[in-house]
Amino acid sequence: MRFRDRGVEIKTAEQAGDMRRAGLVVGQTLELVAQHVRPGMSTGELDALAESHIRDCGAVPSFKGYHGFPGSLCISVNDQVVHGIPGPLVLDDGDLVSVDCGAIVDGWHGDAAVSVIVGDPAATTPEVHELLQVTEEALWHGIAAMRSGGKVTDISAAVETHVRSVDLRLGIIEDYVGHGIGSQMHQPPNVPNTGKPGRGPRLVPGLAVAIEPMITLGSPETTVLADDWTVVSTDGSWAAHFEHTVILTEDGPWVLTALDGGRERLACLGVRAAAR
Repeated sequence: MRFRDRGVEIKTAEQAGDMRRAGLVVGQTLELVAQHVRPGMSTGELDALAESHIRDCGAVPSFKGYHGFPGSLCISVNDQVVHGIPGPLVLDDGDLVSVDCGAIVDGWHGDAAVSVIVGDPAATTPEVHELLQVTEEALWHGIAAMRSGGKVTDISAAVETHVRSVDLRLGIIEDYVGHGIGSQMHQPPNVPNTGKPGRGPRLVPGLAVAIEPMITLGSPETTVLADDWTVVSTDGSWAAHFEHTVILTEDGPWVLTALDGGRERLACLGVRAAAR
């Protein structure tokens, strides 16, 4: 069913369960890719690994063929923020790699992203380590703000507040945002990563969104490369990207793309996950 005035898709409990199956495929695929990332490996090899796993699970890659996108993953390296095309690029020790994955099971979508350091963690700077930590924490603060009766920008404000509380120098990308998700990969409502709370559509049980902060070590300004997909930071600063698909239930947020449903990370923030 839908909110007629906004076109927001509200899922039944059965549909939420269908989305969980897609979410688990995505979560397992990202875990597999993170385990295999190593220096000397190409982004195309990682993409092939992911596609094989997604299809072996009986799912379909959401991204492949989406508006002509050629890969099953978006793989963005260093100053690439999002939508990097997998291919011959070979990863080096200390690179920052963001991997975005989507899968469809029986018509329902899951979407999530993770950022990792390639090889030896000591091969990169403390600032890059902090960037990854802050971006992932901001994601979980946004998820924790997803409460019945609230508004969509409660999520936005929680993401921004956490980032600003840690380091005012970090750039929060505003041109690319989270989104509703369900029977389509991208649906209303948009979920910005900045903003004041109390605005936008109401948060109600059955609303599913993909929350995805993208943070840089410098300016939030971005540029799209000549391939018409890859988004890079305009000033060349490195970027991190974390994402989960979350559905609000009567018992709280259920993180569909987290293998434990979000229990552990939300408990650290004093929030009970509605994991099943």
